[in-house]
Amino acid sequence: MRLRILVLLGAICATVACATEPLPPGNAAYEVGRGLEYTLGPGDKLKIVVFGDESLSGEFVVANNGAVAVPLAGDVIAGGLTPAAFQDAVRDRLGTSGMVRDPKVSINVLEYRPYYILGEVGAPGRYEYTVGLTITKAVATAGGFSYRADKKIAYVTREGKTSETTVVITAATWIGPGDTVRISERNF
Repeated sequence: MRLRILVLLGAICATVACATEPLPPGNAAYEVGRGLEYTLGPGDKLKIVVFGDESLSGEFVVANNGAVAVPLAGDVIAGGLTPAAFQDAVRDRLGTSGMVRDPKVSINVLEYRPYYILGEVGAPGRYEYTVGLTITKAVATAGGFSYRADKKIAYVTREGKTSETTVVITAATWIGPGDTVRISERNF
């Protein structure tokens, strides 16, 4: 009996000791490659908050011309800017308009524009973009590869481009908002 108690106490101590060790970095170490930062484009839904002035705050959609109509600031170009750069642009425009003294602005993306996947996947179609999307995550979201799919190569048409580029399918192959991914049949 005494031996059982000692074994049990030893197991509890080992568990407590493990719980106090730092956790491995895991996904917290995810880093976006240079040039792959999220940039705003037509269809993105944004929440703009101007602190201290609720009448200037609200939800806005980036128009087809890449601009957002911000009260008192007019059309502010968002297309091609990161959310942080657009936040600075809105703050600067409100400050130079003279209508708002020392504006404090916050921009959050509420809805990202979608990406599209077609070809040899379980459920081709339009899907909501999420930050950190890779080609393997996009295929998984679309129901996985069909039995005929080429699991090594995909064809991606980047938003704003007119031709496909061939990419190797890896867990790190980045997919952007508005991109179209085509999974072809494999050659037997």
